[in-house]
Amino acid sequence: MVTSASAVPRLVVAAPASGSGKTTVATGLMAAFAERGLAVSPHKVGPDYIDPGYHALATGRPGRNLDAYMCGPDLVGPLFAHGAQGCDLAVVEGVMGLFDGVSGQGELASTAHVAKLLKAPVVLVVDASSQSRSVAALVHGFASFDPEVRLAGVILNKVGSDRHEELLREALEEVGVPVFGALRRAPRVETPSRHLGLVPVAERSAGAVESVRAAAQMVREGCDLEGLLALARTAPPLTAEAWTPALPEARGTARPATTAPHPPAKPIVAVAGGAAFTFSYTEHTELLTAAGAQVAAFDPLNDEHLPEGTTGIVIGGGFPEVYAPELSANGQLRKAVAELARTGAPVVAECAGLLYLARSLDGQEMCGVLDAEARMTKRLTLGYRDAVAVSDSVLAPAGTRLRGHEFHRTVLEPGAGPSPAWGMRLPSPRVEGFVQQGVHASYLHTHWAALPDIARRLVERCAAP
Repeated sequence: MVTSASAVPRLVVAAPASGSGKTTVATGLMAAFAERGLAVSPHKVGPDYIDPGYHALATGRPGRNLDAYMCGPDLVGPLFAHGAQGCDLAVVEGVMGLFDGVSGQGELASTAHVAKLLKAPVVLVVDASSQSRSVAALVHGFASFDPEVRLAGVILNKVGSDRHEELLREALEEVGVPVFGALRRAPRVETPSRHLGLVPVAERSAGAVESVRAAAQMVREGCDLEGLLALARTAPPLTAEAWTPALPEARGTARPATTAPHPPAKPIVAVAGGAAFTFSYTEHTELLTAAGAQVAAFDPLNDEHLPEGTTGIVIGGGFPEVYAPELSANGQLRKAVAELARTGAPVVAECAGLLYLARSLDGQEMCGVLDAEARMTKRLTLGYRDAVAVSDSVLAPAGTRLRGHEFHRTVLEPGAGPSPAWGMRLPSPRVEGFVQQGVHASYLHTHWAALPDIARRLVERCAAP
């Protein structure tokens, strides 16, 4: 079946390496096309949580991830079609260098892999600040490395002058790769970074809006938008049916009639947000809703109470280490979270959520649900993980296998409770995380679209008397 969403015009914005400017260019393109009145679907290759926030700001639509490792290659097309439904154009920002995938596993989960799965033309963003004719050799190498990847053009970034641009364009004419834009060095569009990458949109407010506006202006002035749109329209339809958050047995079935005067109340699942907890996948909320939950947002920095009627909590990733004093100062909410956990209600925490449930973080008092202490370090823990559930939990029965991702500069002592959450073989054999009563807390980030039973199991536990 070919769905209408599968025929959406699309571009993949890639680069030879990280730091080339692809986030600025991709976000600027999204915003510039959205300003023209186009419905733009924003996507990001890989597990990144931060860039999609800027994409959402640029387009007014949820930023969505396409991760061929965590979700599997077969879900890339359906998840793309789901996000792109009703859109005029999709812009997909790549990850790292074009051909950089999972370590030791070839192209898996690379930008090139996803571009091939989407049958999408690739535009390469090249940092031209320290080269002239050599750019032709660089681009020629990328264009010829994998004939199945359609490298259809280049956007030159950090161009120094008109003469520099002329030299670059002349060089690229020799290899026959079109230039769709030349962007000057522009400090005004730089986005501040810190220990885990860019500062999230939720923490920057007006500054983030200005960065997106500046990126859009730079792209409008320096890129051939008509040419890029025409290129996007050359992408062929995908043979992919759009993914749906509805669970398989519920798809296409009618809701049974009921004679009850009032339908049963939906369990309320409180999902943490705000500046300290910005890491989440849109599909998680969609899956919870499809499984029958009422999703209610709360901000651990500012809300003193959980949403009324809360029967379960989901606390994703983010930067609690940046806001540890403020989180600690909100003792009333910390107490409410701990009291709900003590009742056996489901409390699911990933990475930042794990730290928030600990006794302390960098000496600041946290919720005390877990008998563990957390602290910042200089060491970055980063990478995909193959994991197996060690203990039965509100998320999955023991023995369940899935793929996840770790990304943090903190350590937790101890790193696992008496009933650990996950077991992993790489980078070294270990168990980690905590399962106790209804609590499941771990450093591992997961994408529930790969295992939608997670949402159903969680909501069923929330609805249980």
